[in-house]
Amino acid sequence: MSKKIIKIFDTTLRDGEQSPGASMNTEEKIQIAIQLERLGVDIIEAGFAAASPGDFDAIEKISQRVQGSTICSLARAIDSDVKAAGEAIAKAKMKRIHTFIATSKIHMEHKLKMTPDEVIKRAVRSVEYARTFAEDVEFSCEDAGRSDMGFMKEIVDAVIDAGATTINLPDTVGFKLPHEIGSMIKEMSHYTQGRAIISVHNHNDLGLGVANSLAAISNGARQVECTINGLGERAGNAALEEIVMALKVRGDIFKEFDTNINTKEIYPTSRLIATITGIEPQPNKAIVGKNAFAHESGIHQDGMLKNKETYEIIRPEDIGLDLDDTLVLGKHSGRAAFKDKLSKLGFVLDDEALNSSFERFKILADRKKEIYDDDLRALATNEMTSAPKVFELISLQLMDCSNGVPSAAVSIRNGENEVIDASIGEGTIDAIFKTIDRISGHTGHLQDYRVKSVSKGKDALASVTVKVSFDDDSAIIGHGLNIDTMLASARAYMGALNSYLSMKGKLK
Repeated sequence: MSKKIIKIFDTTLRDGEQSPGASMNTEEKIQIAIQLERLGVDIIEAGFAAASPGDFDAIEKISQRVQGSTICSLARAIDSDVKAAGEAIAKAKMKRIHTFIATSKIHMEHKLKMTPDEVIKRAVRSVEYARTFAEDVEFSCEDAGRSDMGFMKEIVDAVIDAGATTINLPDTVGFKLPHEIGSMIKEMSHYTQGRAIISVHNHNDLGLGVANSLAAISNGARQVECTINGLGERAGNAALEEIVMALKVRGDIFKEFDTNINTKEIYPTSRLIATITGIEPQPNKAIVGKNAFAHESGIHQDGMLKNKETYEIIRPEDIGLDLDDTLVLGKHSGRAAFKDKLSKLGFVLDDEALNSSFERFKILADRKKEIYDDDLRALATNEMTSAPKVFELISLQLMDCSNGVPSAAVSIRNGENEVIDASIGEGTIDAIFKTIDRISGHTGHLQDYRVKSVSKGKDALASVTVKVSFDDDSAIIGHGLNIDTMLASARAYMGALNSYLSMKGKLK
């Protein structure tokens, strides 16, 4: 008996980016989309085209790069939104427009200030207009979890007649329990009788996003909307990796279902998202948390030594995790061996990024005794996702002492010009950032600063993530990588500045 394929609709680039502090630049979004394609995601919601020129640009570029997944843009049930979505995905090999309007009483009365009849007319209009740009149109009843079933049936009938091919019933505020989601999906699935694919989009406000998604699948949903690492607004979205592995591990229950996901790409995808957003999964996060395969209890360790299945229902290699991740490469290793190792880690770099990564690897190998897979992941990700370098850090000199005034001298290249300046600050980091501001002419306001060790040992790479708003604009994320934490900090700040200038089109 052939299995029923559950479509995986990944919204990391749209809903996931709405996590506080998870904003990404265009190049970062492109690399994530390419990895999601490698993972086997059926539909990639690449963004909200009408939200900003940056979102539109990212969706448009992803549409041209990704061939194996359907590229989707979100759009409110407004003509201008639908038009922006249609134009952004125009060059995609497989494309979808995802339009939505709220259907719950509280949203219609207080947010939309529209009558149910007006909501239906707006929904039908948006689907009909979306069909002029793409045959594949998804319609969402926003806040379906708190909507009246009778009204939802009425609007679903109308949008299916208008051409919607997928009907999404999102639990927008994570309110429903699994049996309630199951009942809602079962009733709607029976009602529509295969006229459209039924989808769910569950938020995790009560920690039930994955449980609700599995209940929906058991009751007729054939698409689930989710994110890598469970990223998303508030408490996040249902986690892709948990849904997929639950279906796989519990094949006794879900024997009639399967997905197109290549599970060996789960861990590399998780690490890429964590590196780019700077948001690490909590250590005890299912599937991809750093403790997911750790066994500290003596009883557990004894059982594991005798038979791994005593306390392990998923093998690390099933999700692409190699627990023995020491890289037997050093400063004498060649480019071919380096490229081969990156390929095994899931990275495919163009020549320019490969050469730059290899040069940084050789420098690192001179300074670091042992190099781990996470070091390589960090190096490769840093190269792949760099914004165009309007300003490039040449050198950094610091002076600090217990009773003195911290100062920083920074040399920066801008085009053909190299400028050197210095500043004092409340601390060394403050002095560095103030100097960069003076040279660049853009004033940054630091909102968040985080530093973590990429791997282990006293010589571990420092990964610095900053969140900065320049010229009183919206906040931008920047990443820096170096054994020296101060140098990594300077690079992170410069990265944020270059991302800001790139997104604003100020490339000179």
